[in-house]
Amino acid sequence: MSAIAKPMMPAWSTLLRLGRVSNLPTVWTNVAAGTVIAGGASANQFTLMLAAMTAFYIGGMYLNDFFDRALDARERPGRPIASGEISAAAVSIIGFGLLAAGVLLMMPLGPAAAACGAILAATILLYDVWHKGNAISPIVMGLCRAMVYVSACVAVTGSLSKAALIGALALAFHVAGITYAAKQEGLDRVGKLWPLLMLSAPLVAALPAATAWPVLAAMVLLLAADARAIHLLAAKPVPGAVPLAVSGLIAAICLVDALAVTAAGGHIAIAAACVLGYPLTRLFQKIVPGT
Repeated sequence: MSAIAKPMMPAWSTLLRLGRVSNLPTVWTNVAAGTVIAGGASANQFTLMLAAMTAFYIGGMYLNDFFDRALDARERPGRPIASGEISAAAVSIIGFGLLAAGVLLMMPLGPAAAACGAILAATILLYDVWHKGNAISPIVMGLCRAMVYVSACVAVTGSLSKAALIGALALAFHVAGITYAAKQEGLDRVGKLWPLLMLSAPLVAALPAATAWPVLAAMVLLLAADARAIHLLAAKPVPGAVPLAVSGLIAAICLVDALAVTAAGGHIAIAAACVLGYPLTRLFQKIVPGT
């Protein structure tokens, strides 16, 4: 009698690559900025938010590969599902399970926060299912990130403040600009560059607070990171310039958060931690691809 083959456990590298975990510092700084805008959070609130948003992010990344599996089989056969490193069923179970876990982690923060978690999960799912060939998918992705600020504010205060709404919209536009560039990454080219104007939204939103030196410093850092990425996208001076630019723009989300913290009058140490998220993300992206 032949032995029954046992299913192989996917390698840790496969699981980490599916979750694009190198970009997690950008999620964590989102939570930090969102709670600062809300006026501060208790250690318990912050920890639950951090865990929930981590689950939402990784779950969304898994489901992105699950719903793209047919396209990946044709165009990106090296992706984990297409290459047979892990089954589509396993990826879907992990992805949906993490989205559910994110909602559950939001529940102790109150009904309104749990509702925000459910809306975020639905928005993530909408993007994953409908982003291919969808002209407004960058806006949907931006809304996913904006919901981190919204959820943090609602979890801490029970309502949505004007400052949180402005910060969320600025973050949404910045991420939409990144997503536009990312949609061209597989072709290593970018068509019209005008959608990248959306990257300027956080800078515009912070202008009323630009008289304070921490705000100005954060603006300069964000402007420098965005300008470098736009140069790569426009001039393509090196092979793989578009993926390199996209990875840099993703890491720059941490600088958007640093700007939000300083504009809200948050402690300089929190802003500095957000700034450090940028090189940390870039370092992690060298180990686990961020796109």
